[in-house]
Amino acid sequence: MGPIKSYRDLVVWQKSMDLVDACYAVTSRFPATERFGITSQIRRSAVSIAANIAEGLETGRGNSLTTSRSPGAHFESWKRCSS
Repeated sequence: MGPIKSYRDLVVWQKSMDLVDACYAVTSRFPATERFGITSQIRRSAVSIAANIAEGLETGRGNSLTTSRSPGAHFESWKRCSS
């Protein structure tokens, strides 16, 4: 692996985007009644993980992974609610 030029080069960001894709695929099968409830919450928390990682690298803050833990906890909670 070469030097990190962008957040797109980070494996953790790439994996977080895989999570976003998986969340959209799974939640697209949820009932329409959940469209603005749990579906929205799961999708937004997954996107927030990727966004926080990208923002942390681009702004030079070294705590981007720590910042991503909060939406990760939200995601885990919403995922468990949908089971």
